[in-house]
Amino acid sequence: MAIEVTVKKTDFRTVAFIHRKAHFNEIPQAMGQLYGWVQQKGYIPAGPPIGVYFNSPEQVPPEELIWEIHAPIGGDVSPGGPNEQGIGVKTVEGVEVASAMHKGPFDQVGPVYAELFQWLADSGYEMAGPMEEAYLSDPATTAPEELLTEIRLPIKKK
Repeated sequence: MAIEVTVKKTDFRTVAFIHRKAHFNEIPQAMGQLYGWVQQKGYIPAGPPIGVYFNSPEQVPPEELIWEIHAPIGGDVSPGGPNEQGIGVKTVEGVEVASAMHKGPFDQVGPVYAELFQWLADSGYEMAGPMEEAYLSDPATTAPEELLTEIRLPIKKK
C-alpha cells in the first residue's frame, strides 16, 4: 500500500468537544452524546467530526486511552467547560500536519498510520501534538469499505 502524504496547515476552528479516558469502542456513543448536546444548544455544525488521540493502544491498555471528539461549530460561540459529562467548547489553533487519506472501515486505519510514521521518520519532521482523524463520511449512510478518513499527524521540523 502506498499512500500520498500531504503537508498542510489546518484551519483555526471553534469546536464542541467531548473528552474521554476510555476504550475506542465508546467513540460512537460519545459522538452521539456530543452531537445531541450541540443540537440542544442550537450550535451550527461547521465541518466533519474529528477524533483527537492523545495516546494509542500500542502505549496503554484500551481502557487507558485518552481521546476527544471535536464537532466544529460556526457562529459566535464562547469557549467554556468541560461540564460534568466532559463536554465543552474550545478553540483549536491551526497547525502544520502530515495528512493521508484512508478509505475503508475505521478499524482498518493501521496500515495508513504505519506508512505515515515511516514517512515521518524519513522526512526531517517530528510529531508536534496529538494525532487526528477527520471523519469525512457518515457511517450511517456509507458502506464501511467506502468510508473516508483523513489521518493527520501534527508535525514540526527537526
